[in-house]
Amino acid sequence: MSSATASKNGFDVRYRTIDLVTITTLAVAVGVLFWAWGKAYGEISILGVFSYPPSVGLLGGPFLLAGVLGGLIVRKPGAALATEVAAAAVSALVPGGTEWGFSVLVSGFWQGLGVELVLAVLLYRRFNVYVAALGGALAGAFESVYEWNAYYEGVFDTSDRFAHLGFFVLSGAVVAGVGGWLLVQALARAGVLDAFAAGRERVDEV
Repeated sequence: MSSATASKNGFDVRYRTIDLVTITTLAVAVGVLFWAWGKAYGEISILGVFSYPPSVGLLGGPFLLAGVLGGLIVRKPGAALATEVAAAAVSALVPGGTEWGFSVLVSGFWQGLGVELVLAVLLYRRFNVYVAALGGALAGAFESVYEWNAYYEGVFDTSDRFAHLGFFVLSGAVVAGVGGWLLVQALARAGVLDAFAAGRERVDEV
């Protein structure tokens, strides 16, 4: 497809075949990463350094990565959400699944929505490291609030909940946000993203 369709706000809304293929590829690759990190999560979270239960929020960042990558690379409405949910589905379908079963699809929705909302507010026009960090942070916030009710009802008091929120937001901003942005930059320099604006820019957007 040689030309893209723009909305009244000026951002591209028509998905090309390469966009859909990229979302699928990212979902599979990151979904397997989610699965592997989920297996490690149980062992890491019981270490002494995480003896304060809310601090496990620091381990959440890797689970937010797919939405950030999808949003930064494809740059179209719905890409971040679709990539995150699809990656969550892959992690659940890998043989052995995860300890959370198919509830990861709910997590994937909230995580992807966090990134999606940040990009939408900016009309899908800015994709720098600060935007990526903010998207990762909001994804972490949404996931933390979801987990309060899904996993920690009756376990966390109010102070624990907000501590968990802070840890999750920090991990989301740094690991998924900044980390995701750096990964996109590396892929762009390698020429992998030449079919996308993220690859054609060739200049770090800060």
